[in-house]
Amino acid sequence: MKEILMSSGVGFAVGALCTFLRLPIPAPNVLPGVLTIVFMYFGYLTIKWFIQ
Repeated sequence: MKEILMSSGVGFAVGALCTFLRLPIPAPNVLPGVLTIVFMYFGYLTIKWFIQ
């Protein structure tokens, strides 16, 4: 749970800083890019679950 809170806080801070400095966000801004990241994570979790 601690990792989730820390990563959420860092993500929020980076997003806020990029907006404040008028920089583009360091993440894909199109749906296929976002879905690629999401499904890479789901694939990781699935294989990790099968291994255990």
